[in-house]
Amino acid sequence: MTTEARRRPFGLGRPVSLFTLGTMRCVDSPAQMGAVLEAALAVGINHLETAPAYGPAESFLGAALQDLEARQPEQRRDLVLTSKLLPGLSLAAGQAQLKALLHRLGITRLDNLAVHGLNLDEHLHWALHGPGRELLAWALGEGLVGQVGFSSHGATELITEALASGRFSFCSLHLHLFDRERIPLARSALAEGLGVMAISPADKGGRLYDPPAELVADCAPFAPLELAYRLLLAEGISTLTLGAAQPSDLAWAGLLAHADQALSDAEQRALARLEHQGRSRLGTSLCGQCRQCLPCPSAVPIPALLRLRNLALGHGMQSFASERYALIGRAGHWWEQHDAGACNRCGDCLPRCPLGLPIPDLLADTHQRLAAPPRRRLWG
Repeated sequence: MTTEARRRPFGLGRPVSLFTLGTMRCVDSPAQMGAVLEAALAVGINHLETAPAYGPAESFLGAALQDLEARQPEQRRDLVLTSKLLPGLSLAAGQAQLKALLHRLGITRLDNLAVHGLNLDEHLHWALHGPGRELLAWALGEGLVGQVGFSSHGATELITEALASGRFSFCSLHLHLFDRERIPLARSALAEGLGVMAISPADKGGRLYDPPAELVADCAPFAPLELAYRLLLAEGISTLTLGAAQPSDLAWAGLLAHADQALSDAEQRALARLEHQGRSRLGTSLCGQCRQCLPCPSAVPIPALLRLRNLALGHGMQSFASERYALIGRAGHWWEQHDAGACNRCGDCLPRCPLGLPIPDLLADTHQRLAAPPRRRLWG
């Protein structure tokens, strides 16, 4: 039985469910994709997000959609499809890749086409002034896509410029319970009529599907993931991506299929307690994420690194913080390039910190905690 889920506007396109099925983890087999798609439909999801960069996911999804068309054509027609192309392509290469994408999905028109990872200044220039501009205009003009947008793991300033360009009708951003820097951007985009999708608030937002004991206690009586989802839905975010690898991963999407109301008093109390507990554990070493310490002469991403320290010490999220820290310098333009070891203690940031934090010392502590291999505890 299919749940009738709440839907929200999404830019110039058709309304989408509060949750989006992200297909990046459905790469094992067509059968896996089929099972996850059926589970998504059962909880009322009508928005599917994929990309050529997700390996065989597009081909598997295309086969699942063809099967759905044969069995339930009306339900198939209700689906909204989003896929993406990486920036930097020539016009000819982009045209060929879009045509191949449509072929893999078994469609003649894609609802939403996004620039996949508009993370650097050169990516934005490509999209607004270079071959990307021609490619997006061609795709729209030929009726191959309904609207164009972008996903970004880049700096807030870059995203602000992209949103102000008027080129895009939707965006996919990192909007998380523990990283709210871009929520004001999301509010502005929504106010301008753009669709806004939150990138992986469960996984990239802190592996909240497997929370540490401290975090569970801090969020009670709500599950950490439930609270994270509700915060974003109450903010009016159009849809939240959920990268399911098995049907059971979609449980929260079913439970919260209609949860687009304002935060309840109980939810607000839980969020306040979560913040209070984190502050209590961190004490005077808490980084407030104001970003006034930037720019760093050594290009150290101070707020991003101290945010990981905040999570590790404030909420027991050591495993997630260490995992993200280990990716620094290894993920290209998708993540930070310099870890805390790049700090040369020049002191340039110190007078700019409104909290008077000993930033070089905190960076050294962050590096020791998150870069060092786990040590055997001596007691406890």
